[in-house]
Amino acid sequence: MLTHEENRLLTRVGAGTPMGNLMRRYWQPVAAVAELDETPTKQVRLMGEDLALYKDTSGGYGLMDLHCPHRRADMSYGLVEANGLRCNYHGWLFDAQGACTEQPFEEIAHPEARFKDKVTIKAYPVQAKAGLLWAYLGPLPAPELWDWDVYHETGYKTIVFGHIPCNWLQCAENDIDPVHFEWLHAHWSLDLQGRRAGRTIPTHLEVAFEEFEWGIEYKRLLNNSPEWQVGRVALWPNALYTGHFEYRVPIDDENTLSVCWNNEPLPGDEPFEQPRIPYFWSPIKDPATGRWINTHTVNQDIIAWVGQGTVSDRENEHLGASDEGVIMLRRRFLNDLRRIEESGVDPKGILRDPSRNHAMYLPRSSGGERLANSTRAAGPRRLGVAGLYYGLPKEIEDDMLRVIASRKREG
Repeated sequence: MLTHEENRLLTRVGAGTPMGNLMRRYWQPVAAVAELDETPTKQVRLMGEDLALYKDTSGGYGLMDLHCPHRRADMSYGLVEANGLRCNYHGWLFDAQGACTEQPFEEIAHPEARFKDKVTIKAYPVQAKAGLLWAYLGPLPAPELWDWDVYHETGYKTIVFGHIPCNWLQCAENDIDPVHFEWLHAHWSLDLQGRRAGRTIPTHLEVAFEEFEWGIEYKRLLNNSPEWQVGRVALWPNALYTGHFEYRVPIDDENTLSVCWNNEPLPGDEPFEQPRIPYFWSPIKDPATGRWINTHTVNQDIIAWVGQGTVSDRENEHLGASDEGVIMLRRRFLNDLRRIEESGVDPKGILRDPSRNHAMYLPRSSGGERLANSTRAAGPRRLGVAGLYYGLPKEIEDDMLRVIASRKREG
């Protein structure tokens, strides 16, 4: 259990809070590249800050305060220009660094005053990688934005978003909890389908956790195999990695943006390039009943997360042997908070060396097997993303199946 003060310390992410300062030192995924190809501006909320994300007409990206410093108009309704975003109210133009570069009427009325040089807007760096747009809200210089090996592997990539009405930490703690798979995604899932009776479900006998540079990996020993199995990676600071990524991005203290990046294995050895990585928003409630959707893996996780309340009451929990990874995760965060406060050093998982940042390896839940070699790439199967999230659009599913069928014929 945590004390009341420790729980507040780890869950509050607003500007100026210790955990907010820590989380701002990492790049966070905030949108899909394809979203801004469709509409070049978007309002986003990240760690309690209301912001305007945009793509300018030169193809660059920016993120700035939602409100213009002139008369507080909404910049997400602004006009994109070659080098920035212009407020639609009086035409003030700001570049990606937050400098005001034009004030049309002020420059006519009092050109000598150079009023624009006295005005700035809060702005943050943005990078595009793997079909996602990533924002960095921390102290400069920004670290490297990780380039993982799976980004470069052949597969049909998709991005899924979801809005989760609870604090980010209870989502992230799920990523280092192996035993919940046995119960939430096996016993309960089969029970929901009316197929639990008579089924033998593998039981966890032992679990083990190992911290490495980019997170914590856990392994498990089940009663149906004498071999230890690689389970999952809690990827620092707020993601699950199994061969696909699930990020738990803090919107504020009471809401989380779920971002899933999936790479569906494809048959054959031929290269495959997607001109556009498709995305969709996954519903989490049944509009007919008002109940949480429970048919898909991540939707089942969401039920466990939101069931703890908006912010989990960790003062009244009772941790057991299965929670060793959760304890490790909390201790690491608390240690990093102390280190930042005492010396300002980088927390865990920060990469500064650009020479290392290419196709970096992460452990796989298949034991290290690369997706291109996965047996999931052959034979009829349910698409991976279709089992994770409710609401896969038919046009994405049809295109994925078309690509798979075409490569099978060619192979």
